[in-house]
Amino acid sequence: MTIASMTGFARADGRNGAYNWTWEVRSVNGRSLDTRSRLPSGMDWLDPLAREAIAKRFRRGHLSVALSLTRSPGRLQVHLNRELLGELIAAIDELGAERSFAPPRLDSLLAIRGIVEVTEEEEGEAEREAREGALAQSLNDALDDLGAARRQEGERLVSVLLEQIDGAVALLESAKRTAALQPDAIRQRLSEQVARLLDAQPSLPDERLAQEAALLATRADVREELDRLASHMSATREIIAEGESGEGAFPIGRRLDFLAQEAHREANTLCSKSTDVELTRIGLDLKALIDQFREQVQNIE
Repeated sequence: MTIASMTGFARADGRNGAYNWTWEVRSVNGRSLDTRSRLPSGMDWLDPLAREAIAKRFRRGHLSVALSLTRSPGRLQVHLNRELLGELIAAIDELGAERSFAPPRLDSLLAIRGIVEVTEEEEGEAEREAREGALAQSLNDALDDLGAARRQEGERLVSVLLEQIDGAVALLESAKRTAALQPDAIRQRLSEQVARLLDAQPSLPDERLAQEAALLATRADVREELDRLASHMSATREIIAEGESGEGAFPIGRRLDFLAQEAHREANTLCSKSTDVELTRIGLDLKALIDQFREQVQNIE
């Protein structure tokens, strides 16, 4: 199994005897697997068959299955009620002996209700089984095509996701190179903050001063957030590689969505802690890119 999207469409046409049909299957995003069927009257037996076939192929997504079925006229059978016709002719002969009148034409006799009946030939058990088998096979063909469409869309999504990850990694490298994150700049900023703190409270005890200085140092340093973001990007690449190779746990879409949420939280922290214009700009760009990444991840099975 490769990475697949949850979005797709497929159809399959079929014919058997007097029946013609079209299967249409659609799939959109969903947190779990949800199936809905729209079937003609008398075809309810196909619903459990469709659900089973879908469950074998897919793990997530809202799937709708629709069957359009038409029936052309079958072979006609003509039944002549000879007994009734004979009784009618006998009655006419009897009346003809009593009264003088021209005998009726044969086509007039055949037009009387009940003399001739035209019916469609009934479907045999073997024909019914063949039709049901053909319907099931067409459904499987449509679902196979849907799976292929979802995998094709998944390949496109992988390219987009990897490009977005590359962009996020480049932003992280830019953030690490900003002047605000250089050790000298951090020390200078910390010294200025401690000096302002002492000016505000000259009699601050040494223990309290140490606590405040540690808190200021924590707020001034965002390298931890950058390291965690880099770790999330690396983990994301590994999950995508597992999906492409068919290894690991499925579905991977939920795992990618979780990492995207965590990365977005770290980017928020980065922006809130930043006191540098350039670093804040990079953080905002990173948040926007992660939002785009997560939007694409919503389509992954």
